[in-house]
Amino acid sequence: MAQAQLHIDLTALQANWRALDALSSAQVQTAATVKANGYGLGAGHVAHALARAGARRFFVAVAEEGVAVRAAIGPELPIHVYGGHMNGDARLISEARLSPMLNSAEQLTRHFEALPGHPFGIQLDTGMNRLGMEPAEWQAVAEIALSQRPDLIMSHLACADDPGHPMNARQLAVFRALTEGCGVARSLSATGGVLLGPEYHFDMTRPGIGLYGGAPFSRARPVVRLAIPVIQIRDVAAGETVGYSNTFTAPRDMRLATIAAGYADGIHRALSGKATLWAGDTACPLVGRVSMDLLTIDVTDAPGDPDTLDLLGPEQGVDDLADVIGTIGYEVLTGLGQRYARRYHGAA
Repeated sequence: MAQAQLHIDLTALQANWRALDALSSAQVQTAATVKANGYGLGAGHVAHALARAGARRFFVAVAEEGVAVRAAIGPELPIHVYGGHMNGDARLISEARLSPMLNSAEQLTRHFEALPGHPFGIQLDTGMNRLGMEPAEWQAVAEIALSQRPDLIMSHLACADDPGHPMNARQLAVFRALTEGCGVARSLSATGGVLLGPEYHFDMTRPGIGLYGGAPFSRARPVVRLAIPVIQIRDVAAGETVGYSNTFTAPRDMRLATIAAGYADGIHRALSGKATLWAGDTACPLVGRVSMDLLTIDVTDAPGDPDTLDLLGPEQGVDDLADVIGTIGYEVLTGLGQRYARRYHGAA
């Protein structure tokens, strides 16, 4: 079989949720963000496992993402939509029983006219300038919005992965000023905010990347292992070139493995000549360019001829790989391609 295997440890996922939940008080609800198809791991499987772990609220980016999550968790648990109520969403919001986080007066009007009485939340902009109502807009519509009994008011921190950044305290102060005494459950923190401490927790936290083993949650258990099968192994003599444009010349006699994955599978071309794969605990450098479907790996020092090589696993997590090319673990994780066979372990 030439298909790479993406192994997903649902027990580790659940353990990460429980660990993040334990960082806030018993009065604070810990939700789960499962957008981007469960950060690339399969939203239905991820949401079902997290519901079994104790998560009772879920967040997706757009209404369409809520369908798989609703099928996985059943009809009762709330699913919030960060993108709010967009044109054409009314039927989907109603049928999948979603709660849009309304981001503007325009969305507020759209929701109240299309789905009167249907659950909704409010998203406020406290300084990130991305989504949510700015203070003046919120003050203009707050009385009307609160009279319709929203189920949540939230905002999002711009710099929570940098605990000492002054933006955190500024946003906290703005959020308090806009929401104090509103009588509605409040949420400010994703993973980074959870780690900032209790004053950022309010009534609900909604971790995302930390559930899946990523920074800034350093205590997270690894959730993914990507094992890529070897298609062919060959001996290359010193002085021979490898791959497109002859970008690699063998400095010695080498044994090279060609493996079945490439940039079509979310392995960045920028990793060309920089990435390391693993045969057990033996490092095996990528040589030459990342191509669409294939990578060429130096297995000269590997014990025997490996059947598979790990790009992600115990020796190298998503953030380690991201650091090689100056990106973030989020991008590595959510970019994992659809050709991988996803194998789920634990948490039946």
